[in-house]
Amino acid sequence: MKRLFRRRAEPVELEPEPVAAIEPSPEPELVEPLEVLAPDAYEALRTSFTAAVSHELRTPLARILALLDSAGLPDADVEELIEQARAEVEQAGELIDEILFLSELETGGEVVALGSTRAFPVLAEVLDHLSERAARAGVELRLEGDETLELPLRVRMLRVVAHNLAENAIRYAGHGATCTLSVARDGDRVVLSGRDDGIGVAERDLPRLFERFYRADQARASRGTGLGLAIVKHVVAAAGGEIEARGARGEGLEIRCSFPG
Repeated sequence: MKRLFRRRAEPVELEPEPVAAIEPSPEPELVEPLEVLAPDAYEALRTSFTAAVSHELRTPLARILALLDSAGLPDADVEELIEQARAEVEQAGELIDEILFLSELETGGEVVALGSTRAFPVLAEVLDHLSERAARAGVELRLEGDETLELPLRVRMLRVVAHNLAENAIRYAGHGATCTLSVARDGDRVVLSGRDDGIGVAERDLPRLFERFYRADQARASRGTGLGLAIVKHVVAAAGGEIEARGARGEGLEIRCSFPG
């Protein structure tokens, strides 16, 4: 069954200030709780994460200061500058929320799998919620798959995964792209997929998309928190699933989340 969410609008072209993309070193897999890691490994992980968070928080703060300085210039459009500053504050708040949520996932503070959830209604709810944002970006949202399939995730966690998969496409796929969320059986596994036919990502960058704060190019550096797919990875892994990125530059991107069926 297919459901189409069609809302089109002309995209608003923004000119973000240039921000240098971060190229973090590949993060170590958290296969053990942090408290049982070797002291040197734990300290290296903590220092790296703290540095990355500090950089990410400095970026919106620097932009806010620049906007406030601009407001004092002659003929400044104060209302427009205030709106831009508000958007920067909201992005900083989103970043803090996602850092805290990711920390809860990694330390076991959030229960991911508790029973199972029928996926289709939750995916439909998420796409409906994001339809206006998608329309502003010129991205069409679609839902496909088997309405009866269940995934081993709590409703809240399934909503988090679906939201981040769709939002990733809305932010980066580009105007005119189509984003499809689907759930289907593949042998003895159930696959939740978020795919788009947009600008795609270079193949060399695919394995790093799930790292915290990693952006594949300069365009991605000015949008989002850089934590969405890292959160998806941790939720899927905690539920016993596997995650994979497929695609290439100019050929779109697919994020496949595979769970035991």
